[in-house]
Amino acid sequence: MTGMHHMLVHFPEAFWALATLMILIGALLPGRLAELSRAALLPVLVLSLLGALAAIVTGSLVWPLEANLASPMVRNHVLMALWTLGLYTMLTVLVWRAGAAAFDGGRRWVLVILALTGGLLFATTGTLGGHLAGATTRFSELLRLTGWEVYTTFYSPLWVIAVMVLIGLACAALGIMTRRQAR
Repeated sequence: MTGMHHMLVHFPEAFWALATLMILIGALLPGRLAELSRAALLPVLVLSLLGALAAIVTGSLVWPLEANLASPMVRNHVLMALWTLGLYTMLTVLVWRAGAAAFDGGRRWVLVILALTGGLLFATTGTLGGHLAGATTRFSELLRLTGWEVYTTFYSPLWVIAVMVLIGLACAALGIMTRRQAR
Protein backbone atom coordinates (compact mmCIF):
# COMPACT_ATOMS: atom_id res chain seq x y z
CA MET A 1 0.00 0.00 0.00
CA THR A 2 2.96 2.32 0.55
CA GLY A 3 3.74 2.41 -3.16
CA MET A 4 0.13 3.14 -4.00
CA HIS A 5 0.06 6.07 -1.59
CA HIS A 6 3.31 7.44 -3.02
CA MET A 7 1.85 7.33 -6.52
CA LEU A 8 -1.55 8.76 -5.63
CA VAL A 9 -0.34 11.77 -3.64
CA HIS A 10 1.04 13.33 -6.80
CA PHE A 11 -2.44 13.75 -8.29
CA PRO A 12 -3.93 16.07 -5.65
CA GLU A 13 -0.63 17.93 -5.33
CA ALA A 14 -0.51 18.54 -9.09
CA PHE A 15 -4.18 19.48 -9.31
CA TRP A 16 -3.90 21.79 -6.27
CA ALA A 17 -0.86 23.48 -7.75
CA LEU A 18 -2.71 23.85 -11.07
CA ALA A 19 -5.85 25.17 -9.32
CA THR A 20 -3.78 27.70 -7.38
CA LEU A 21 -2.15 28.88 -10.61
CA MET A 22 -5.55 29.04 -12.33
CA ILE A 23 -6.99 31.13 -9.49
CA LEU A 24 -4.06 33.54 -9.64
CA ILE A 25 -4.35 33.85 -13.43
CA GLY A 26 -8.14 34.16 -13.29
CA ALA A 27 -8.04 36.79 -10.55
CA LEU A 28 -5.06 38.88 -11.57
CA LEU A 29 -4.85 38.80 -15.37
CA PRO A 30 -7.19 39.97 -18.11
CA GLY A 31 -7.83 38.19 -21.38
CA ARG A 32 -8.55 34.80 -22.84
CA LEU A 33 -6.16 32.84 -20.60
CA ALA A 34 -7.89 34.25 -17.51
CA GLU A 35 -11.30 33.32 -18.94
CA LEU A 36 -10.13 29.77 -19.67
CA SER A 37 -8.65 29.47 -16.18
CA ARG A 38 -11.89 30.57 -14.56
CA ALA A 39 -13.99 28.26 -16.75
CA ALA A 40 -11.84 25.16 -16.13
CA LEU A 41 -11.24 25.71 -12.41
CA LEU A 42 -14.17 23.72 -11.02
CA PRO A 43 -13.33 20.42 -12.79
CA VAL A 44 -9.70 20.72 -11.66
CA LEU A 45 -10.79 21.31 -8.06
CA VAL A 46 -13.19 18.33 -8.17
CA LEU A 47 -10.45 16.07 -9.56
CA SER A 48 -8.08 17.29 -6.84
CA LEU A 49 -10.57 16.34 -4.13
CA LEU A 50 -11.09 12.86 -5.58
CA GLY A 51 -7.33 12.35 -5.77
CA ALA A 52 -6.88 13.64 -2.22
CA LEU A 53 -9.48 11.26 -0.84
CA ALA A 54 -7.77 8.32 -2.54
CA ALA A 55 -4.37 9.45 -1.24
CA ILE A 56 -5.65 9.90 2.31
CA VAL A 57 -7.34 6.48 2.33
CA THR A 58 -4.23 4.70 1.03
CA GLY A 59 -2.03 6.73 3.37
CA SER A 60 -4.07 5.62 6.36
CA LEU A 61 -3.49 2.00 5.37
CA VAL A 62 0.32 2.24 5.19
CA TRP A 63 0.89 1.66 8.91
CA PRO A 64 -1.39 0.67 11.79
CA LEU A 65 -3.19 3.58 13.43
CA GLU A 66 -1.23 3.15 16.67
CA ALA A 67 2.07 3.50 14.80
CA ASN A 68 0.86 6.60 12.95
CA LEU A 69 -0.27 8.32 16.12
CA ALA A 70 3.04 7.59 17.87
CA SER A 71 5.05 9.74 15.46
CA PRO A 72 4.85 13.56 15.66
CA MET A 73 5.86 13.81 12.02
CA VAL A 74 3.11 11.46 10.87
CA ARG A 75 0.57 13.32 13.01
CA ASN A 76 1.68 16.62 11.45
CA HIS A 77 1.55 15.07 7.98
CA VAL A 78 -2.00 13.81 8.57
CA LEU A 79 -3.04 17.14 10.11
CA MET A 80 -1.66 19.13 7.18
CA ALA A 81 -3.27 16.74 4.69
CA LEU A 82 -6.67 17.15 6.35
CA TRP A 83 -6.31 20.95 6.59
CA THR A 84 -5.35 21.06 2.92
CA LEU A 85 -8.30 18.88 1.99
CA GLY A 86 -10.61 21.11 4.03
CA LEU A 87 -9.30 24.31 2.48
CA TYR A 88 -9.55 23.06 -1.10
CA THR A 89 -12.99 21.62 -0.35
CA MET A 90 -14.02 25.10 0.76
CA LEU A 91 -12.56 26.58 -2.43
CA THR A 92 -14.44 24.01 -4.50
CA VAL A 93 -17.73 24.84 -2.79
CA LEU A 94 -17.14 28.58 -3.21
CA VAL A 95 -16.38 28.23 -6.93
CA TRP A 96 -19.27 25.82 -7.45
CA ARG A 97 -21.83 27.97 -5.59
CA ALA A 98 -20.73 31.31 -7.04
CA GLY A 99 -20.45 30.04 -10.60
CA ALA A 100 -19.33 32.72 -13.04
CA ALA A 101 -19.42 35.34 -10.28
CA ALA A 102 -16.68 33.61 -8.23
CA PHE A 103 -14.10 36.11 -9.51
CA ASP A 104 -16.24 39.24 -9.24
CA GLY A 105 -15.35 42.04 -6.82
CA GLY A 106 -13.98 41.05 -3.44
CA ARG A 107 -14.62 37.36 -4.07
CA ARG A 108 -11.52 37.17 -6.24
CA TRP A 109 -9.36 38.19 -3.28
CA VAL A 110 -10.94 35.55 -1.08
CA LEU A 111 -10.05 32.96 -3.72
CA VAL A 112 -6.49 34.31 -4.01
CA ILE A 113 -5.92 34.29 -0.23
CA LEU A 114 -7.35 30.80 0.14
CA ALA A 115 -5.37 29.46 -2.83
CA LEU A 116 -2.08 30.86 -1.52
CA THR A 117 -2.80 29.49 1.95
CA GLY A 118 -3.66 26.14 0.39
CA GLY A 119 -0.40 26.20 -1.52
CA LEU A 120 1.52 26.56 1.72
CA LEU A 121 -0.49 23.77 3.32
CA PHE A 122 0.03 21.26 0.54
CA ALA A 123 3.72 22.18 0.30
CA THR A 124 4.03 21.45 4.01
CA THR A 125 2.10 18.20 3.64
CA GLY A 126 4.33 17.09 0.79
CA THR A 127 7.47 18.07 2.65
CA LEU A 128 6.47 16.05 5.69
CA GLY A 129 5.55 13.10 3.47
CA GLY A 130 8.91 13.38 1.77
CA HIS A 131 10.66 13.26 5.14
CA LEU A 132 8.67 10.16 6.04
CA ALA A 133 9.78 8.53 2.77
CA GLY A 134 13.40 9.52 3.36
CA ALA A 135 13.51 12.35 0.81
CA THR A 136 14.14 15.53 2.79
CA THR A 137 13.66 18.97 1.28
CA ARG A 138 14.91 22.49 1.88
CA PHE A 139 11.35 23.61 2.60
CA SER A 140 11.65 22.01 6.03
CA GLU A 141 14.40 24.54 6.80
CA LEU A 142 11.87 27.32 6.17
CA LEU A 143 9.45 25.58 8.51
CA ARG A 144 12.19 25.39 11.14
CA LEU A 145 12.74 29.16 10.83
CA THR A 146 9.07 29.70 11.67
CA GLY A 147 9.44 27.68 14.87
CA TRP A 148 8.27 24.34 13.57
CA GLU A 149 10.62 21.37 13.95
CA VAL A 150 9.27 18.76 11.54
CA TYR A 151 10.62 15.76 13.46
CA THR A 152 9.22 16.53 16.89
CA THR A 153 6.66 19.34 16.90
CA PHE A 154 3.00 18.45 16.99
CA TYR A 155 1.33 21.80 17.14
CA SER A 156 0.79 24.92 15.12
CA PRO A 157 2.87 27.86 16.34
CA LEU A 158 0.72 30.58 17.90
CA TRP A 159 1.54 33.03 15.12
CA VAL A 160 0.19 30.52 12.55
CA ILE A 161 -3.10 30.24 14.41
CA ALA A 162 -3.29 34.06 14.65
CA VAL A 163 -2.68 34.41 10.90
CA MET A 164 -5.33 31.76 10.17
CA VAL A 165 -7.85 33.60 12.35
CA LEU A 166 -7.02 36.91 10.62
CA ILE A 167 -7.41 35.29 7.19
CA GLY A 168 -10.74 33.81 8.26
CA LEU A 169 -11.97 37.18 9.53
CA ALA A 170 -10.76 38.94 6.36
CA CYS A 171 -12.52 36.37 4.17
CA ALA A 172 -15.72 36.72 6.19
CA ALA A 173 -15.56 40.52 5.97
CA LEU A 174 -14.97 40.38 2.22
CA GLY A 175 -17.89 37.98 1.85
CA ILE A 176 -20.22 40.25 3.82
CA MET A 177 -19.11 43.35 1.88
CA THR A 178 -19.56 41.57 -1.44
CA ARG A 179 -23.02 40.34 -0.45
CA ARG A 180 -24.07 43.85 0.59
CA GLN A 181 -22.79 45.31 -2.69
CA ALA A 182 -24.71 42.69 -4.67
CA ARG A 183 -28.00 43.76 -3.06
